[in-house]
Amino acid sequence: MRVLMLSKALVVGSYQRKAEELARQPGVDLTVAVPAYWREGKHRLGLERAYCSGYRLVVLPMWLNGHYHVHFYGHLGRLLDATRPEVFHIDEEHYNLATYLAMRAAVRRRIPALFFTWQNILQRYPPPFPAFERYTFRHAAHALVGSVDAGRVLRDKGYTGPMTVIPQFGVDPALFAPAALRPAGRQGGRFVIGFAGRLIVAKGILILLKALATLGGDWELRVVGVGEAQAQARELATRLGIAERVAFLGQQPSTAMPEMLRSFDLLVVPSLTTPRWKEQFGRLLVEAMACGVPVIGSDSGEIPHVIGDAGIVVPEGDAEALRNAILRLRDDARERADLAQAGRARVLDLFTQEAVARRTYAVYQEILAR
Repeated sequence: MRVLMLSKALVVGSYQRKAEELARQPGVDLTVAVPAYWREGKHRLGLERAYCSGYRLVVLPMWLNGHYHVHFYGHLGRLLDATRPEVFHIDEEHYNLATYLAMRAAVRRRIPALFFTWQNILQRYPPPFPAFERYTFRHAAHALVGSVDAGRVLRDKGYTGPMTVIPQFGVDPALFAPAALRPAGRQGGRFVIGFAGRLIVAKGILILLKALATLGGDWELRVVGVGEAQAQARELATRLGIAERVAFLGQQPSTAMPEMLRSFDLLVVPSLTTPRWKEQFGRLLVEAMACGVPVIGSDSGEIPHVIGDAGIVVPEGDAEALRNAILRLRDDARERADLAQAGRARVLDLFTQEAVARRTYAVYQEILAR
């Protein structure tokens, strides 16, 4: 089975483990095409070649890089002609230009193609994007959706074809694994609270700072990530009198995240729903759970479904509830240990790269059978 996957997400080294697992499926000959980098705002995510065994990783030029709706790939037609895939996996959202052009190239060559979507809020776009969606819906052999809500949105938009709910990526349980010993307060008795993600208001960093403002005892917040709200977060930490307890660590390579997560006693994901966005998955939750790190999340989007009974869920935007949850876990080593064990077990059952690859391979087989 010759498969071509087109994915800007796979510039991230740790995500490439899914490609390795796909390449291990029976009879799969996999080529993955990625851009040299992907730009998110002012931050440039360069290609990390971390897990490249068993398949070919090809770099394609990308035009309008960083423009989510209108970027597209150069020389894609040449690559399709060279690889002659039996299945074309377009790892892009259905409404953007890149997906439309890739689907059109597949249709011209009579190659069955599928797409992936995280979109879990119904949004209507101005022309020409509805035309891109209609074309993709009409010609797609299958749709992969990252959540049940994303599936509902896809149906509401008019997609009637085959569809399967599979997260875009899982985690490598050998890479994201617990530390041999996780005593609380490894830094001179200090309890380490972690936050990782884009520093934007919707990710809840300001709510987290407000929750910590009245938290007593010896604690430290480690913030991993960059974004437009960073200056606002620093200013708020200063105003709340906790600046000396908050370490802004900037963007970290994906390959450094397992060790970073293991340095936390607790990970908090306090996301906030907006009219145009709600948490689509919460990948850092799964990575932390795999590392045996207890998690607290808000009830935005998919977070409660990801956490299940393996963590604590609090109402989004409720700083007091968040503070109480942090205090509860800080002061109860037994509950932290129980949640760490439950989180790891949940990931092994549902969210590994191998599980995602196996289910994706089953979709490929279904496409070819039809």
